[in-house]
Amino acid sequence: MIGQELIAYCRVSTSRQGRSGLGLEAQQAAITRFADGEGCTIRREYIEVETGRGHDALDKRPMLAQAIAEARRIKCSVIVAKLDRLSREVHFISGLMASRVRFVVAELGPDVDPFMLHIYAAVAQKEAAMISERTKLALQVAKARGVRLGSPAIEAVREAAEAAIRAAADQRAQNVRPVIDAIRAAGVVKVRDIAAALNARGIATARGGRWHPSTVQGILART
Repeated sequence: MIGQELIAYCRVSTSRQGRSGLGLEAQQAAITRFADGEGCTIRREYIEVETGRGHDALDKRPMLAQAIAEARRIKCSVIVAKLDRLSREVHFISGLMASRVRFVVAELGPDVDPFMLHIYAAVAQKEAAMISERTKLALQVAKARGVRLGSPAIEAVREAAEAAIRAAADQRAQNVRPVIDAIRAAGVVKVRDIAAALNARGIATARGGRWHPSTVQGILART
């Protein structure tokens, strides 16, 4: 692997990145450490900013699809900081392995073969299933204790959902802001040019689209 080129892929999930410590800067730092240690070069970086919905569907992950396509074209590997930045689903990992592109996980080291990636993915999927089951049991216990889901509870859920939407929008802005700051530090200050720089780096908007001056302004306004 020494001296090879790599395509870096980072995914920041608005619902989990704060708790998991898998923010953009942490992923970039892990990938950089790996590349430096192995004498590799990061040819290009793709950053996916998404909310978590459909995160295991490749058609909902346009930056990952682009990273795979470029890696296949130039015959190099795709590197991620942790396996769950690709997915926690075994079938999704299996599909990626069938893409004929090698995936390197910085946390696992350079010598992990596709078979072991399947094993690690299976463990992660089982852990996620156990968390889901514990959540269901907690709800059942609450119901058994007489917690009633009447209108006040529904209103509370609605307010919580609205707050979550606002928090998700703020988190998306925080995810992208370090990239924008780096672009501005390089002397690019006009929002039109910043949008062009984000598009050139392969960074998608929260909806998976291209950046425009208005979307850049929205991020700057939130941060």
